[in-house]
Amino acid sequence: MTNPPYILEHLPEMAKILSHPRVYSFLHVPVQSGSDSVLADMKREYCQADFRQVADYLKQQVPGVNIATDVICGFPTETEADFSETLRLVSDYKFPSLFINQFFPRPGTPAANMKRIPANEVKERTKLISKLFQSYLPYEHKLGEVQDVLVTEISHDKKYYVGHNKFYDQVLVPMDKNLMGKMVTVEITETGKHFMKCNLVEEGRARRPQDVPAPLPQGQVSGVNRTQVSSDLLPKSQAPGVNTRDIVLTQNGLWFFVAAMVVMFAAVAWRIYGLVVQLIT
Repeated sequence: MTNPPYILEHLPEMAKILSHPRVYSFLHVPVQSGSDSVLADMKREYCQADFRQVADYLKQQVPGVNIATDVICGFPTETEADFSETLRLVSDYKFPSLFINQFFPRPGTPAANMKRIPANEVKERTKLISKLFQSYLPYEHKLGEVQDVLVTEISHDKKYYVGHNKFYDQVLVPMDKNLMGKMVTVEITETGKHFMKCNLVEEGRARRPQDVPAPLPQGQVSGVNRTQVSSDLLPKSQAPGVNTRDIVLTQNGLWFFVAAMVVMFAAVAWRIYGLVVQLIT
């Protein structure tokens, strides 16, 4: 993920990276708004034209590149005309992945002290842009294509393996334990809003990408083998240096884990508080 001003001077290099056979041709570039006025009020260091320059250049130099973006509905200074500019941007690019958020005032920011747009108007704008996003099928033109797909995970419903093609599009692959972690050649037989389904073209062609190790058994931690447990956490009855677990457990690591959990729960609590405030205001 990157913001437009960070890559404007490096677009040729970025195009080369995204064109590399070992790199997904996918980039997340949050635009937040299609209105220059709103972007200025947000203190963003770019304008709509900068985003369009990034997207247009990469689409030209990396055919098929998948660009995802974020938008915020209901920023305090966003007018109907400003929101129309955001709708036009989404309509022009028809992003396969679009993350739609409602404005939430973060404490300590200038926007937190601005007069907010009524919640019903923000919700209506969110519905409009969501409706626009749902109105197009980004993968429809790929029906019947033959693609190479890297199988990496299991679908949420446990009915398919999930693979990704060069453009990081999600492809649902028939379940076969011999395919996990391998590259397969498939033909797209069905497309949806967020996925494609396929049939294997040649089952015998499933192959592991060069220099890529075999996937680990479920539950095993990558990069960690049977590692010595820190002696200060072992029971006194157990001699230090005995290899008994697959995960490194040290006192410092334990404190770090606890601190991370506290931060995570605080963030979740703050988000819930914000949503409650949004609902009652």
